[in-house]
Amino acid sequence: MKHSKLFVGLTVALAATLVLAGCGSKSASSSSKSSSAPIKQSKILAVGSTALQPLVEQAAKQYQTDNPKAEITVQGGGSGAGLSQVAAGSVTIGNSDIFAQEKSDLKADDLVDHQVAVVAIAPVVNKDAGVKNISTQQLVDIFQGKITNWKEVGGKDQAIVLINRAQGSGTRATFEQFGIKTNKVKTSQEQDSSGTVYQMVSTTPGAISYLAFSAIKDGVQKLALNHVQPTDKNVTTNTWKIWAYEHMYTKGKPNASTAAFINYIQSKNVQKTLVPKLGYIPVTQMTVARTHDGKIEEINK
Repeated sequence: MKHSKLFVGLTVALAATLVLAGCGSKSASSSSKSSSAPIKQSKILAVGSTALQPLVEQAAKQYQTDNPKAEITVQGGGSGAGLSQVAAGSVTIGNSDIFAQEKSDLKADDLVDHQVAVVAIAPVVNKDAGVKNISTQQLVDIFQGKITNWKEVGGKDQAIVLINRAQGSGTRATFEQFGIKTNKVKTSQEQDSSGTVYQMVSTTPGAISYLAFSAIKDGVQKLALNHVQPTDKNVTTNTWKIWAYEHMYTKGKPNASTAAFINYIQSKNVQKTLVPKLGYIPVTQMTVARTHDGKIEEINK
């Protein structure tokens, strides 16, 4: 099924414009500072995905430079926590790597989805493991505990140490859904934070986990799967399949100050500069779209 380019930019352009039109603000490409009428600021608390957290934190800093009265607090906790708390009305924004429809205990219709970027995820290993490429089946077998030594996949004679993400993590949900296609994995240590996972994999001999591209640094080795490299270009065509949208959910239509901040993140300037700088992919660069039930649909450019 084909979709127009307008579909991909639904939140980035049309949704943000419609929301802000109702609040008397300008469209997504406009700076909130240049609005003809000043926005009455209210406190914003954004909670959830640690994969999205760096982008929201940096955008908040930049936004507050131009809008010193804005009060924005950004916290992690995982996508599940972000969705649950925004649905309960206890936070302003729920940051998530998954669609609200994927969380069965939520009334997704009560939430408004603001997509701000695409996040891609790659398996990462300690550099001393001696492995740079494995097959998808080998990856599955590693996380299910069937392969326990790196020599079984061409690496060193070294025990494999599994590091998983906590239940409720959007990164984990995306990895299991599109990377290994199962949630039946070996019990292992679990971590909430992308930063903690990076530190553990980089310093633990034989360690393997998975991280958003935005959280991967030189201290770990990204793994290719079936000789497909985890690159932005491969993500945009779904050649690399482990990716998801980054969502900023609000309960109903956001108030003026919240809408202005989301509008700022979706603006052309932020999408062209900060988003790629921090390792994310602008939604408008995608040549495919993914629905909440995982279906891939081609986009006409």
